[in-house]
Amino acid sequence: MKILVCNVGSTSLKFKLYDMPACTVLSQGKVERVGSLDDAVFQYDNLQSGSRVCEEKAAIPDYKTGIRRYLGCLTSPQTGVLASVSEIERVGYKTTLSKNYFGNHELTDEVIEGMRAWLPLATLHNTGYLQAIGVMRKALPDAIFLGCFETGFHRDIPLERRLYGVPYEWYERYGVQRLGYHSASHGYIADTLGQLGSSYRAISCHLGGSSSVCAIQNGKSIDTSFGMSLQSGLIHAARVGDMDCDLYEFLRHEGLSDEQIHEGFEKKGGLLGISGVSSDLRYIEDAAKGGNERARLAIEVFVSGIVHYIGAFYMDLGGLDYLVFTAGIGENSDMLRRRVCEKLGVLGIVLDEDKNAACHGTRQELTGPGSKVRVLVIPTDEELGIARRTYEYVRA
Repeated sequence: MKILVCNVGSTSLKFKLYDMPACTVLSQGKVERVGSLDDAVFQYDNLQSGSRVCEEKAAIPDYKTGIRRYLGCLTSPQTGVLASVSEIERVGYKTTLSKNYFGNHELTDEVIEGMRAWLPLATLHNTGYLQAIGVMRKALPDAIFLGCFETGFHRDIPLERRLYGVPYEWYERYGVQRLGYHSASHGYIADTLGQLGSSYRAISCHLGGSSSVCAIQNGKSIDTSFGMSLQSGLIHAARVGDMDCDLYEFLRHEGLSDEQIHEGFEKKGGLLGISGVSSDLRYIEDAAKGGNERARLAIEVFVSGIVHYIGAFYMDLGGLDYLVFTAGIGENSDMLRRRVCEKLGVLGIVLDEDKNAACHGTRQELTGPGSKVRVLVIPTDEELGIARRTYEYVRA
């Protein structure tokens, strides 16, 4: 069965075409800077023949154009792996959230309407997915479309850890609760650790442009740093993370407009806002090494937040067997892993300094001598997890 996995960002598209159940990736593609008339990037790879299309300074004004470019390459005599796009039987998406729908759901009109209903919680994410799904449905009218919602893995979290201290009827009527995200990533980590044994306690640190920490017990999420929206938990590359709910009104009182406040929270906050250097931790690290105090401070705030959640989740779990780092920063920043583990020495966590310094983007165990907890780097494969769930889906 040919399954296409599509990941939609606010200005990006990523594709992988799988042959299931063999989990063979036939092709992959990506589009960056969707919306640009002269600076977009389009890349396509046929992983069977090795042929590639790579174009910079491209005109890709919308998702429709980017999707058509990828589907065109899939069937091109020069680069294609399919005779026709009709061979694609299913399309899986790493969808964000939908009101009343969690986990994996066929993208029916009702589920799509749920995505629209909760647009205020994930405006950029859901808007992009709604547009891309609409385009793909027209291109592949006979395919089954599945949304693997980013809230799904966290439905096992006990209610006492999901509820806010708001009127209970807000939970009943509006669904106000901590939902959690990054299910594709944390779920993949849970699946991977499950191959080492079915009984375990783990903390998964998904650290990247968007970051979260998740407590996992025997393959199930029991707590997570994210709240109801993506604007919560750890500081992110440019989003504020956890924040006092009265700060919004305070800033309005101080004379800031709604637009300025939203921009500060969503686009100019997080690592970027504190450092004043970049939203990319690599540049922040370089600046900190050069003596930039705000860059150093941004790293410390990030590390402190990660350690804070790990400590709380350690207590939730009643101990720890695995500490896992994943995603762009978690997999590649030996500095951040070292700083986090230094602060966790009180829990008996010891890092092998040499292995840590040499580990960049590869799966590896970094446990030091005498450590009471195994420290692992596991590169996440969100697309493979989505492909598996899309393949396993049984239509009611």
